[in-house]
Amino acid sequence: MCNLLAWGTVAALLAVPLTAPAAMWDLDPAHTSVQFSVRHLMVSNVRGEFAKTSGSVQADESDPAHAKIEATIDAASVSTRIEKRDTHLRSPDFLDVAKYPTITFVSTKIEAAGSGHFKVTGDLTLHGVTRPVVLDVQGPTPEIKDPWGKTRAGAQATTTINRKDFGLIWNQTLDAGGVAVGDEVAITIDVEATKRVATGTNPTSPDVAIAATSARSGSPGTVVGRR
Repeated sequence: MCNLLAWGTVAALLAVPLTAPAAMWDLDPAHTSVQFSVRHLMVSNVRGEFAKTSGSVQADESDPAHAKIEATIDAASVSTRIEKRDTHLRSPDFLDVAKYPTITFVSTKIEAAGSGHFKVTGDLTLHGVTRPVVLDVQGPTPEIKDPWGKTRAGAQATTTINRKDFGLIWNQTLDAGGVAVGDEVAITIDVEATKRVATGTNPTSPDVAIAATSARSGSPGTVVGRR
C-alpha cells in the first residue's frame, strides 16, 4: 500500500505542470515614443512628443490578458520643435511640470479584441488628475533576438483624450470665432521592449527532477517539494 501511494505521488507530480514565473519586460527608452496631435486655430494639427519614457510589462505568456503594464513619462520632455511653444506647454497654463513632473499609466484590464489586437484599460494620471482611458493596442509582435542577444518585441497603442478632463483648460478665443487650441488630443504610443534575463533560476524544477529520478531508479523515494 505504501509503495502504491508513493508511486501515486510521483505520477501526480509528473502529470501536473508547474506554474512558470511571469516574464518581465522593460520599455526601451531609445526606441519607445509617445506622440500627440491637437488642433490649432481650428484649421491644422500641431504634433509633438515626450522624449523620455520608462516602464515595464509583467507578461503572462500563457494569457496576455493577465499582463500588467506600467509607464512613466517625464512631462518636461515635451517637444513640438518650437522652444517658445514648449516652454508654454511646460508652464502652469498647461502641464505645470514644476508641480506635476510625471505622467503615469497603470493598466487595470486587458481584453482580447481580435487577432493581435487588445483593448487595454488603465489609469492615466496627468496634471495631477487620474482618469480611466482605453488604449487600442496592435501587437505584441513576435519575439526576436537582436544582434546583442537580447529578446525584443514591440507594439503600438492609440487613444484620444479630452484635455479638459485632466484640468488642462487654457484656451484663447479667436476674433473670427472658435478657439486657439482643440480639446481632443490624439495619442500614439510606439513601444519596443526588452525581456529581462531571469537570474538565480534553474530550468529544471527540483520537484520534477526528484520525481523523474525516483521513476528511473525504480524507487518510490520521498517526495517533499522544493529544496
